[in-house]
Amino acid sequence: MINKLSHIHENAILGSNVHVDPFTMIHDDVIIGEGTWIGSNVTIYPGARIGKNCKIFPGAVIAGIPQDLKFQGERTLVEVGDNTTIRECVTISRGTLDKLTTKVGSNCLLMAYVHIAHDCIVGNNVIIANAVQVAGHVIIDDWAIVGGSSAIHQFVKVGTHSMISGGSLVRKDVPPYTKAAREPLSYAGVNSLGLRRRGFSSETISHIQDVYRFLFLNSLNNSRALEEIEVNLPATKERDEIVNFIRSSERGVMKGYIQ
Repeated sequence: MINKLSHIHENAILGSNVHVDPFTMIHDDVIIGEGTWIGSNVTIYPGARIGKNCKIFPGAVIAGIPQDLKFQGERTLVEVGDNTTIRECVTISRGTLDKLTTKVGSNCLLMAYVHIAHDCIVGNNVIIANAVQVAGHVIIDDWAIVGGSSAIHQFVKVGTHSMISGGSLVRKDVPPYTKAAREPLSYAGVNSLGLRRRGFSSETISHIQDVYRFLFLNSLNNSRALEEIEVNLPATKERDEIVNFIRSSERGVMKGYIQ
């Protein structure tokens, strides 16, 4: 399963049934889980920890040193979960002293030419479309979808089950369960279709929509909107997740609905 035209360092650890195509380079201090397929011309640098049954397509570079002038050669990692697909020419940088690790979860799809910078945390079941550029220290929560050719500013947080339109410039946090579009990036409704596909009930989706009416459609500032939400809407997992996301935002959240 290991082509003789590939080069694998003697200290790299490969699980059973790992397939490596020609002209791929796997360096020292690399661990790859069983059943993973690695295409041609892939480079996997020291510090890569790749899970089981992943697919890594030609030209990908994993665990390259961060593009950060503060990086001083410290030992850091890239962790990739199980069943994740990394398409052609994706680059994932190692962490820095900030978090020490860049993480990509399980069951993710990173399409061609995606860049994941240092110290990012990408959750499970995330889809990042072609040519998305993710700056350092970004957090993308489970089940988020980022449209192609979008650029995400450093330290931005993208909430769970959200969907960002292709070509977006993401300078502010994107709250959970929302759709984000337009320029500047703003609220485009609740991601109802995605939530239904993932088993959310109509009642839960309606409740999420009620929360965002206070936040984005009632001309209230965020502090006042959060107060009104907690007074007028019953406490649920989804309500509290949204409220906590808004309150903990360091960059501020995207704009409300723009006509």
